Amino acid sequence: MQNKESFYRLAYSYVQNRDDALDIVQDSIQKAITAGTLKDIQAVKSWFYRIVVNTSLDFLRRRKKVTVLDDTTIQLHSPSHEDHYHDMDLEQALNSLPIQYRSVVVLRYFEDLKIEDVAEILELNINTAKTRLYKALKILRDQMNDLHLEEVRHNG
Repeated sequence: MQNKESFYRLAYSYVQNRDDALDIVQDSIQKAITAGTLKDIQAVKSWFYRIVVNTSLDFLRRRKKVTVLDDTTIQLHSPSHEDHYHDMDLEQALNSLPIQYRSVVVLRYFEDLKIEDVAEILELNINTAKTRLYKALKILRDQMNDLHLEEVRHNG
């Protein structure tokens, strides 16, 4: 329960919808209770992160990535909130990443996990997790630079 906000944020990063993220966390709790596969009590947090990631991915597969915008997202995109454009650009760039790259970035930077924990949660070799993280950051950097250049040309 002490990490419920982190688990919610993780689920939300996948589905971009408050109600769906809450459902995913609830489903994950149910799966964790019925699974009974935890061998090391010290690893409970990373074990549950893995359940949330897998439940989120299952949800996306079922929904085929149909995203319903919530009120907050709609407000962020409205013309009266022009000061949020840079955050929106980053959010859009992050959401455009393939899921295997987005997962690594979200866990590492938004959940502030060590790369070793990210690798464990995603069931990856640590070098694979590092490679995906660096590739994701390069893609994000390139996308943000392209947006900046486009903005300069437009205003220029």
